[in-house]
Amino acid sequence: MSKNNIVEVTNAEKAFGDVRAIDGLSFDVKPGEIFGLLGPNGAGKTTMVKLILGLLELDAGEITVFNLLPSTDEMAIKQDIGYVSEEPLIYKSMTPKELFNFTSSIRKLKPEEVSIKLQRYLESLEAEQYYEKLVATLSRGNKQKMQIIAALLHEPKLLIMDEPLTGLDAKSARVVKEILELHAENGGSVILSTHILEVAEEVCDRICIINKGKAVATGTMDELSKLADKAGADLEEIFLKLTQQDESVNLIIKNLRKLTGNSNNM
Repeated sequence: MSKNNIVEVTNAEKAFGDVRAIDGLSFDVKPGEIFGLLGPNGAGKTTMVKLILGLLELDAGEITVFNLLPSTDEMAIKQDIGYVSEEPLIYKSMTPKELFNFTSSIRKLKPEEVSIKLQRYLESLEAEQYYEKLVATLSRGNKQKMQIIAALLHEPKLLIMDEPLTGLDAKSARVVKEILELHAENGGSVILSTHILEVAEEVCDRICIINKGKAVATGTMDELSKLADKAGADLEEIFLKLTQQDESVNLIIKNLRKLTGNSNNM
């Protein structure tokens, strides 16, 4: 691994009682890269994100972010991170306007620069009409839009997005994907945690496939295709092969077809 990497995870382990949520996981995130953590629900993605943020402590292994340790340098690291959680973690008693003013004040951002960014993001996500409404009254998707905007205001070196498209309509999801790509083009890095194969395939430069807390494979789409021995395959086929679920899925489909055939003969 290199000191130039934005994030380095080495043999990370985290257990909750008898459950090993993270089991010897290693990967790195490079500058200007959109890095995907891909896995089914319960694979350990959110736990890994919380470890990187310093919200949980490692049982073993090491994590560095900007060559700092989340366990001891949490505040320094968070200055350069924008975080979007799966469930919106924003103050429901505030309006988005108050939320953004609060965020800008904490991060000591220039009001004129924030104003320009807010206008651009609110327009892009078609959220201007919710700017002065209580967060508690907003829909799931609109809360998510506000959380995404708040994470972007300080132009962080690292965006950590945990299922950021949850609750968004197709148009807004497309805009958010474009925002992530522009962030990377401008030198920022992104960790995108998702269980949606199409999102990872479309957006990510490299993908770490996680299953039961372990890294099944890490690489570009071409590299993952070679590992799965499925040249030209889509990510769904690669994922099922590498997580050894392809035969199980084929058997399920076969049994369902039998069932359908039996019902037609009744």
